[in-house]
Amino acid sequence: MGYPIPAWRVTLDGNDLTDRIAPRLIELTLKECRGGEFDQLDLRIHDHDGRMALPRRGVTIAVAMGWRDGGLVDKGTFVVDEVEHSGPPDIITIRARSAELTKTMRTRRDRSRHDTTVGAVVSEIAGEHSLRARVASDLANLDLDHLDQSNESVVALLTRLGKRFDAVATVKAGSLLFAPIDSGTTPAGIELPRASITRSDGDSHRFSASERDNYSGARAYWNDKKGAHRKSVLVGTATNAKTLRETFDSERTAREHADAEWKRVQRGAAKLEYSLALGRATLYPEQRIDVSGFKPDIDDRTWLIAEATHSITGSSGFTTSLVLETSTSTGSPFDTASDASSDAQAI
Repeated sequence: MGYPIPAWRVTLDGNDLTDRIAPRLIELTLKECRGGEFDQLDLRIHDHDGRMALPRRGVTIAVAMGWRDGGLVDKGTFVVDEVEHSGPPDIITIRARSAELTKTMRTRRDRSRHDTTVGAVVSEIAGEHSLRARVASDLANLDLDHLDQSNESVVALLTRLGKRFDAVATVKAGSLLFAPIDSGTTPAGIELPRASITRSDGDSHRFSASERDNYSGARAYWNDKKGAHRKSVLVGTATNAKTLRETFDSERTAREHADAEWKRVQRGAAKLEYSLALGRATLYPEQRIDVSGFKPDIDDRTWLIAEATHSITGSSGFTTSLVLETSTSTGSPFDTASDASSDAQAI
């Protein structure tokens, strides 16, 4: 029985450079993120003979990864953002980020929007950057009375919206995606494939759960301008509720933020970092995953991939490292409630 052999393909502006790069490859690493950050590709190659040219910033790199006997998985297209040459020994380091993350999306600007919806804002941004908008149906019609963009990039604005509604806000394959975290589906409603791993699949793991982060709910404050009072809304229970620092301008906005924070708190109640001995390019963020062979506290949870890092090197082959959070798909152990009136405070 032979050993599995890693396989990969790198295409630069449409030209397949795999055979040329292969003898020089030090490391090919792809970090796939859920939201707030965008996917990043790092490529390090030997330049001992000085025969490798430095790629221009702005050129596109398409990458596929997998195993020789199992085929390649297309991992997307990226734009070269940084190039470094160091030595001795001479090494070229290329860093690229999601191809659709254009320079204009990172440019700060001022803009205000009124009486709109989440779907309308995401569609508007997508159209301005030649992207398709894919917004989950349960988020698309949420009202936004007022949305300021003050010296803020589109990327930062989308990240802020994602945090407000506990949603993934990212760009993939020519589409601007906005969907609830841990929904188990794509924005179009297509169910994501569920994955499973056993302890014997991995090289190492680290599980952690902290009592100090074991909150019972989330509380957010808002200003009741009519009554000149500062009030709060509570999602979860008040026993050990986490209080958000910001004071919001309406009860609805405060509740949206409290609800999103409570979901994040529940997912962060436990964390599992896991390194697979044999890489799996088919794993990606937002997939739910079952694990086995650990302690019952670990095996009995449904996990959610928050981050996946795929690496191919000459020394260790193809490996995948995962950062997993607790999936809340089975429901919260607490009931959702509001005590908006009981905590009214005079300003």
